[in-house]
Amino acid sequence: METQYVYSKKRSEFGRYHAFTDDSAKLLENVTVNTSYTDDYIIMDPVHRANQCSKQFAVNEVNTVRAEYDSHSMNHAEGGWPKDVSCLDVEQTMRFRKKVEKDEMYIHTVLQLSQPMEHCIFQNNAVNIYEVYFGDEDRLPIVEKSCSRTVNVLRDPSPLKRAVQHLSWSPDGGTRIAVTHCNTEFQRSTADYATHSYIWEVENPNKPELVLQPSVFIICLEYNPKDAHSLVSGLYNGQVAFWDTRRGGEPVETSRLYSSHRDPVSSVLWINSKSGTEFFSTSIDGQIKWWDVRKLAEPIENLLLDVVKGEEQSLSRAIGASCLEYEPTIPTRFMVGTENGLVISGNRKGKTPQEKLGAQYKCHHGPVMSLQRSPAFVKNFLTVGDWTARIWSEDCKESSIIWTSYHKSLLTAGCWSPARYSVFYITREDGTLDAWDILQNQRSPNLSVKVCDEPLRSLRCHESGQIVAVGNDKGTSFLVEFSENFITTAKNDKPMLTAMFERESRREKIIEGKMREVRLRGKVQRVSEVKEVKTNIISAADLMLEAAEKDFNDLLLEEQRKQQEEEENEQKGSKTDEVGEQPGESNDTAENKDNSENN
Repeated sequence: METQYVYSKKRSEFGRYHAFTDDSAKLLENVTVNTSYTDDYIIMDPVHRANQCSKQFAVNEVNTVRAEYDSHSMNHAEGGWPKDVSCLDVEQTMRFRKKVEKDEMYIHTVLQLSQPMEHCIFQNNAVNIYEVYFGDEDRLPIVEKSCSRTVNVLRDPSPLKRAVQHLSWSPDGGTRIAVTHCNTEFQRSTADYATHSYIWEVENPNKPELVLQPSVFIICLEYNPKDAHSLVSGLYNGQVAFWDTRRGGEPVETSRLYSSHRDPVSSVLWINSKSGTEFFSTSIDGQIKWWDVRKLAEPIENLLLDVVKGEEQSLSRAIGASCLEYEPTIPTRFMVGTENGLVISGNRKGKTPQEKLGAQYKCHHGPVMSLQRSPAFVKNFLTVGDWTARIWSEDCKESSIIWTSYHKSLLTAGCWSPARYSVFYITREDGTLDAWDILQNQRSPNLSVKVCDEPLRSLRCHESGQIVAVGNDKGTSFLVEFSENFITTAKNDKPMLTAMFERESRREKIIEGKMREVRLRGKVQRVSEVKEVKTNIISAADLMLEAAEKDFNDLLLEEQRKQQEEEENEQKGSKTDEVGEQPGESNDTAENKDNSENN
């Protein structure tokens, strides 16, 4: 093997020629000794050193000790029954047992084994290995820092992204989630948008498990709490549809168009019935309809949201509904959130429409975006709308008992946590998800998560309470997991929350009573003022009437006086005329007298 290699290269490629010359040594830098540094120097005593005598391994492989297994068969002579004794025959076993017990070796062996066995029995009786030493200790509150993380992201496979309108977890532990996509922008053409909605498996966010293919957009979609394969949906054209995931992505049955809602369905919910096939829906046309999936052509019952009392219900006066609420523990009661900020508490057992639409709560300045009863206190419910979230009590109709401050952006959705009763979540248009715990803080959220830059439109909490699903306007759904302090409940949480709700309800009742007194006092004062004004008006009219009568009487008297004066003047003039005619009359009489005398 040759150890040299020859190659050719041009001289120009070697670079410039270097001409080196010899030169004497030169001093470039001289650092003198500084004695002040030596005074500060401390000698380490003792000095710790470590030596490794073994070899260092970067990669090493070692075979584990191989377990050896061996098979053994059992002989009856080693503790079993003999061959000629059948273990199933009671008499043979009894005879053999008595024969063995009479043997001297058996008695000696039992006496030897009884001493250690008795010691073990006494030891076992003295110590209870199952005793719970710290059972009465109270569980310490979790001091974990509030945090969250995004577990999965579900994106709309459609090329034209549509907003996430509704989310629904499956009842089989939340292994699947149904996501509806719809474009609800006003006067926006929907011809180019796909109408598909999807059912996703939580563990597989890459591809939807099932694609729902309706003829129009799906606004809302709900799983049947008793059947994980059944779903109902509200469509954009006002119809409702029934789905079965075992039959594919086409709807099993759809309601008739002329018997459905006139506007897009805003909410659908299953109700607690014996058959488990009934649900009800509402729309912005102001109607509530009850359905049965076994006969979906016609609704079972229809109710108009016309709250005007004393008149027949009219569809023109019906209030558009934005959301529904239903609690299975009180199957005849329901609640409706309207577009003008009202929440109506209804009772299906009412005989008249006025009885069915009972209490009314003026909750928000705009539409009620979300409405949900507390999972632990059914008399209290959460409403989300305009810029605030409010907690109400059914006993206080004029004002909420707890409310958040006004946010800078509009609130879009809200829900209670099913695990920790004092926790609720709200979403905002700036893409923020807020987690509130009213037992810890009532002025600000315990945790605010900036999920995305787009507005969040939908929100749904998992039944475990740890995962919250939110959807935005770009068709993306986020599964956000929260820390344990938003899930774990302490021993005194429920009593403290009960006391808080009762205290706030009592305070609002006192304020309502005071305000009622103030309003009644003001009403009485206004009535008295009206009466005084009326009396003043009446007295002024009487005075004017008296003045007019006086003026009229004065005019009459003046006219009478003038007439009397004129009559008197006329009488005086006639008297003067009579006085002037008296001498002629005397001559005539004198002549008459002379004639009579001559005769």
